[in-house]
Amino acid sequence: FKAGANASPDASGYAIMIPPPNVTGVLHMGHAFNNTLQDILIRWHRMRGFDTLWQPGTDHAGIATQMVVERELAKNNEPSRSELGRDAFLEKVWKWKEQSGGTIINQLKRLGASCDFSRTAFTMAGAHGDTKTGHENSANFHDAVLKTFVDFYDKGLIYKGKRLVNWDPHFETAISDLEVENIEVDGHMWHFKYPLADGETYTYIEKDEDNNITLSEERDYISIATTRPETMLGDGAVAVFTKDERYAPIVGKSVHLPLCNRTIPVIVDEYPDPDFGSGAVKITGAHDFNDYQVAKRNSIPMYSLLDTKGAMRSDDHEDNFVPLKYQGMDRFEARKAVVADIDALGLMIKIENKKVMQPFGDRSKVVIEPALTDQWFVDTAKIVQPAIDAVKDGTTKILPEGDKKVYFHWLENIEPWCISRQLWWGHQIPVYYFGDNNSDYVVAESKDLALNEAIKKTKNSNLTLDDLVQEEDVLDTWFSSWIWPISVLDGIRNPENSDFKYYYPTNDLVTAPEILFFWVARMIIAGYEYADAKPFKNVYLTGLVRDSQGRKMSKSLGNSPEPLGLIEKFGADGVRVGLLLSASAGNDILFDEELCNQGKAFTN
Repeated sequence: FKAGANASPDASGYAIMIPPPNVTGVLHMGHAFNNTLQDILIRWHRMRGFDTLWQPGTDHAGIATQMVVERELAKNNEPSRSELGRDAFLEKVWKWKEQSGGTIINQLKRLGASCDFSRTAFTMAGAHGDTKTGHENSANFHDAVLKTFVDFYDKGLIYKGKRLVNWDPHFETAISDLEVENIEVDGHMWHFKYPLADGETYTYIEKDEDNNITLSEERDYISIATTRPETMLGDGAVAVFTKDERYAPIVGKSVHLPLCNRTIPVIVDEYPDPDFGSGAVKITGAHDFNDYQVAKRNSIPMYSLLDTKGAMRSDDHEDNFVPLKYQGMDRFEARKAVVADIDALGLMIKIENKKVMQPFGDRSKVVIEPALTDQWFVDTAKIVQPAIDAVKDGTTKILPEGDKKVYFHWLENIEPWCISRQLWWGHQIPVYYFGDNNSDYVVAESKDLALNEAIKKTKNSNLTLDDLVQEEDVLDTWFSSWIWPISVLDGIRNPENSDFKYYYPTNDLVTAPEILFFWVARMIIAGYEYADAKPFKNVYLTGLVRDSQGRKMSKSLGNSPEPLGLIEKFGADGVRVGLLLSASAGNDILFDEELCNQGKAFTN
């Protein structure tokens, strides 16, 4: 299985990079199917005399791994992460990784995957003093990641800024869109009155389709509707549609924000839907993704209401606008209190029962909050065009073809990529702060290099290593895996090495459609940025493995068989042929155990 084994003397290279499974992972039916397809491609080329490389490895899976280890500590009544401190906790994670981190690789071997296991890589090899680095090319994956960050920063492609991100109050970190599950739940829509300031009134008029007046009344308020009443404490404005005649008389005037000692303006914007609710929208820029855009466009202030655990802020910073009564309350307790207090003021219009889409952390299972925080970002819009062009002109093919629409939609509307995570397990961001209250910083691959940069920047030769404090945040897991095809061949640190020159670009990528944007597209972006070339020629997106009734497999439904159990019963090839018997290109696989029996009979 080693790269180059049995190759013809004049062999062409053929390479597949395994989508690295999480180091926490165990083999499931999707892995079994995906890796069977890769194995067929590899074995077929190997048999035809190609010099084949099937590159295996695992991903450090920041939040997932940290969660597993924290659970282990709790189960064994050991000190918690915060009690241990960063260094001692990371020692525990590395120890866990050494004991359990190779599980899925061993299971891939049991499946019969013919990877070159001598090259097994790990996306955090070389980090935190790790010396068990595996194959020499992946030995310093960590160095390659830091080099990438510094390089992007030096090119002006990485910056620090306040933006709205998905915030997980359980793990106390920003998470990516991929880690958010939107689930429809029973909720409410509360309709409130916001009184006009200075005793102002206006004539509110509603008309039908024929322009006949159906309602005319004098009002001293504007009606708003919300599914999250507690966020009203952070409102910066009320917005109405630009051509909404009902509210034209009060545009530019102010309303009293109930429960708060301040007034906010009534503004116009394209965002409000005049046919939904009252047509007036409260704008809470620090706690809603749509409101954030409205606030930015109209220079409306944004007020952060929550602390990192999802409770109403109780700090004494001057930007804390949470009224004293609600400070320290859990967000859902604050919701009840706000509703009761609005009602007591006589400002409640009505409460509707309503189904609402609520975002949950896929691992924490708690409600995610949009939060305005300081984060590090990649300005992806500046480097996305080659990845769009590569798929448009067929340099890289995406199969099935229909998935190209999703690819283009994402890339043509790309947002800055939040790459910082408030975790301890991961590649610690190579930014070093110094000066009064750590108000200044430099970016460098090591602390020694950072000291040189800081001395140059300040012209202060008295600075020492003790004056530097490294950024506590770590990088998003995708920031290391987007350079996976390049880094496992050491193409970031040593682009002239023979493996990189021979096996890159790789040939085929077999992966799941749900990470087309989060991983595949980003690898193509990085490929053009770092190697001026596509990372692979073909992307094949598999279907989902479902049960025979077409349902998604899950432990709760009891319809998700363990591949290892099936292998014990039918043999590895019985299971693999069984999966293939039910597979048609790009479609979901309806799996039935009887197929494994057929697969066993066929292979025999």
